[in-house]
Amino acid sequence: MAPVIYPTTNLTATEQMCIERGEGIYVFDSEGNKYIEGLAGLWCTSLGYDNKEVIDAITDQLNTLPFSHTFGGKTHQPLIDLAEKLAAMVPVEDAYIFFGNSGSDANDSHYKMLRYYFNAIGKPEKRKIITRERGYHGVTVAAGSLTSLPANLAHFDAPVEALSILRTDAPHYYTGRKGNETEAQFVDRIIDNLEQQILAEDPDTIAAMIMEPITGASGVIVPPDGYYEKLQALLRKHGILVWADEVITGFGRTGADFGCTTMGIKPDLMTFAKQLSSAYFPISASVIPGWMYKEMVAPSNEVGVFGHGYTYSGHPAACAAALKTLEIYERDNLFEHAAEVGDYMQAELRRIFTDHPLVGEVRGKGLIAALELVSNKTTGATIAGGKGGAAAVKACQDNGVILRAVAGNALAFCPPLIITKAEVDDMLARVKTAVDASYESLKADGLLES
Repeated sequence: MAPVIYPTTNLTATEQMCIERGEGIYVFDSEGNKYIEGLAGLWCTSLGYDNKEVIDAITDQLNTLPFSHTFGGKTHQPLIDLAEKLAAMVPVEDAYIFFGNSGSDANDSHYKMLRYYFNAIGKPEKRKIITRERGYHGVTVAAGSLTSLPANLAHFDAPVEALSILRTDAPHYYTGRKGNETEAQFVDRIIDNLEQQILAEDPDTIAAMIMEPITGASGVIVPPDGYYEKLQALLRKHGILVWADEVITGFGRTGADFGCTTMGIKPDLMTFAKQLSSAYFPISASVIPGWMYKEMVAPSNEVGVFGHGYTYSGHPAACAAALKTLEIYERDNLFEHAAEVGDYMQAELRRIFTDHPLVGEVRGKGLIAALELVSNKTTGATIAGGKGGAAAVKACQDNGVILRAVAGNALAFCPPLIITKAEVDDMLARVKTAVDASYESLKADGLLES
C-alpha cells in the first residue's frame, strides 16, 4: 500500500481499483476493465474524460504563463476574462467573484466574507449561519461544520457552536413526513419550525442560510413544490441572506444553467467548483453581490490588505480550463442537451425502478438522480448499516458501471453532461441487472423485511 491518507475512504479498504485512463463517459482500470462513469467522478467531469479542447487550453496556458499569483495588485488576463464571464452569467446583482481551489474552500471563503461584511457595516452580532440536516458543504473547518452528515463530523470535533452554526430540517418528504402528512403540510411544518428557530435565536444575529438547490452527498434530495418559495419569503422577511451552494448543481447538471434556475431560487451568494472546469483543473468561485463587496473596500484599506487568499487563487491554467469549459457549454448547447437527455433519464429511471421491490423512491432533476433502496417498500424502512447501497454499488461495478451510494442506501447517478440517450439506455440496463442481483443477495442474507 502506498503511504497515502485517502480522502473519504474506509482506511481499512484502500486501493481497491486503480483508474488508468478515460475516454468519453468511460474510464478504464489497471486490469483493462471498462466502466461507464455514472457519477462523473465526483459529480464533476461534465465533458467526459478526453476533451482535447480543454486539455489544449490548459497546455497552451502552461506554455505561456504557468503560474502567477493574484496578491498585492497583480492580475492576469485569463482571471479577468473568467470573472467577467461568470459575472454576466450568474443571477447575482453586480456580482464579484473570489476564486479558490475547491468547493470546500469556496464555502469557507464565503463564511469569512460574511463575517467581514457584517463587521464592516457595524453589525458584528449578525454572524450565525443556518444549514440543513443532511446538508453537505465541504470538509474544511467552516465548511465541514456546515456539513451535517455524521461520517463527516464523527471524531473531528467540528467547532459547530464556536462557528455559530444552526441546523434546521432537511426538506426530504419521503424520509421526513409524519403519518399521513401531505407534501404541502410537510413544507408548512418545516418552514414553521425554521421560523420558530429564527425568532428564538433573534433574526438580527443570523447572517445567512446555506442550501444546495438539489443535494448531492445527502442523497439527491429534491425539495417539494412550494418549499423554496416559502423558504425565501421567510428569509427575506427576517433579513437573512440566501446562500446557494451550486458546487454540484451549477452549469447544466439540473438541465438549466444553475440549480437555482431549476428550483426557483434568487440567491444573494453562490458557490461553484466541479463543473466550472469539468474538473480538468482545480478551481472554485465564491460569488457575492456588488453591494456587499463595496462595503469591504474601506476596511481593507484601513488594514492595508484584504487578508484572505490562496496561493492558487485564480491560477492561470485553472482560469483557462474554466473559460474553455464555459465556451464549450455555450457553443455546443450542453445545458439544453442535459435538459433533453436528463428528462429522458428521469423518465426511464421511473419506468424501470418505480415498482422494483428494492426501490422506495426514484428522485432527481436533469442529469442527477437517486434510487432510495429500502428494506420494506410499503413502510420505507431503511436497510441497516448502508448495506443496501454497498451491495448495489458493488453489483453495478461488476456490471461495468461506477456509481456511488450516498446517505447510506441512496444509489446516486450523475453522468457526464455529454452522455447520449443510447448511453443512458446502456447504463440503466446494467444498473437494472445489478439492482436485481442486489435484491436477491440482500434477501438471502436476511437484510430485507418480508
